[in-house]
Amino acid sequence: MSEVNRSPAFWRSFPIFEEFDKETLMELAGIATYRRWPAGTVIFQRGDEGNYMVVVVSGRIKLSLFTPQGRELMLRQHEGGALFGEMALLDGQPRSADATAVIASEGYVIGKKAFLDLIIHRPQIAEAVIRFLCAQLRDTTERLETIALYDLNARVARFFLATLKQIHGHELPSSANLRLTLSQTDIAAILGASRPKVNRAILSLEECGALKRTDGIICCNVDRLLNVADPEEG
Repeated sequence: MSEVNRSPAFWRSFPIFEEFDKETLMELAGIATYRRWPAGTVIFQRGDEGNYMVVVVSGRIKLSLFTPQGRELMLRQHEGGALFGEMALLDGQPRSADATAVIASEGYVIGKKAFLDLIIHRPQIAEAVIRFLCAQLRDTTERLETIALYDLNARVARFFLATLKQIHGHELPSSANLRLTLSQTDIAAILGASRPKVNRAILSLEECGALKRTDGIICCNVDRLLNVADPEEG
């Protein structure tokens, strides 16, 4: 087991574990197995047994659904510091989506039996897990609201705001810089739109001063993004 794996600070950096005490974190480190996934690796598929969850150390892993015609709906993309696969692990149901390494990735796998045993022996951590799951559900509800109720310019603005919140929390600065690892095709898949339409929406956000792209850096004017994201509020 690596020194990083042994560090309570490392494990506490994942939101689901941030309220665990040091002793529990050390037990968690002891049941985690280090793994690497080359780009293109299918980690699991929809319908598979949910017998483990994954914490991502580096790389990028997408969760997606496919229609019988082969069309992909991307649900999320997870990078370092994220966790996925916990839902099937906890409710005993099959996987609800495919998980694929977009680029070479590494992380830790935590088995179902070992994690549930940990909760049984330390029931105080169950409350932290419940809060994490509720936060995930709220985030999913907000994503569905964005796709269903807003035009594409607003959806793209909300995407940038959500990305900023992952970095800065809910108290956003008036302006902030982003270096996105996602392509416009990736963003389009997340928002349920085509890449050309997403490109036009980004150009529209640039024209109104909400975004400015320079050498791979996106400078975000938060107030103007908020105005586009919810014009009635603005």
